[in-house]
Amino acid sequence: MSDWQLRHTGITRTSRDTYLPRDAQSVLRQRVDAVLLGAPPGSVISHRTAAELWGLEIPLVGEDRRVHLTVAPEARVRSRADRVVHASVVPVPETRRIEDLLVTSPSRTWIDLAGVVPPPALLAVTDQLLARGFPADEFPHVVRRCRGRRGAARARAVMAWGDGLAGSPMESVLRWAILDAGLPCPVLQHEIRDELGRFLACVDMAWPERRVLVEFDGDVHRERRVFVNDLRRQNGIVLAGWQVLRFSSADVLGRRAAVLQLLTRVLSGS
Repeated sequence: MSDWQLRHTGITRTSRDTYLPRDAQSVLRQRVDAVLLGAPPGSVISHRTAAELWGLEIPLVGEDRRVHLTVAPEARVRSRADRVVHASVVPVPETRRIEDLLVTSPSRTWIDLAGVVPPPALLAVTDQLLARGFPADEFPHVVRRCRGRRGAARARAVMAWGDGLAGSPMESVLRWAILDAGLPCPVLQHEIRDELGRFLACVDMAWPERRVLVEFDGDVHRERRVFVNDLRRQNGIVLAGWQVLRFSSADVLGRRAAVLQLLTRVLSGS
């Protein structure tokens, strides 16, 4: 391609020596392939990019289209506009192949993320791994192997609260706020029944002994059909003697103190 062609509006320069079609910037595989063109041999896709390739959602972090790579400590490469370089040894057992890409394993991706994301986001990733069948007793082994690494203490604190029943990453964020505030740990996906034992609902979080429950309302709850069903469902739950609290992402992200104050009041019965 000529310099003139590279200056076309449909082409974007992603780094000093790499170009992509403008509409390919939103395609993860295209960005990864472009970065690997100039990466050292043996580079491993890691951190947030590995999480994305594994299909893991990371809440509370802004969009980052840079590709995260882990390279050998002696490699002389730097981060730039299209990539973030991490220098570390990645043993072969801590790698996997996704199609033809060398990627950190789920466990290595988890401990890598522990060093760069906040605890609530890490809990969300932990919950997702457990929901996919990752063995809970493997987390302590991962932490022991990585003792002294950045994020190991955070991983140790978070792993005890992981629960594969979490319904969404933002529910995990809300649960971390509850636990971090010292409130009792809720039961996830608790079934509510009426006095005759008939099923009424399966709720996001509950404290059965206090007959208090919390529902997190994501965007899907704005749909009319879902909204109408929620109202009818909630009426049955209230008639069964439960207190219902409903929160949205705006509450969890923008009114955390008020949410926790309300929960503390309700759970204490005051």
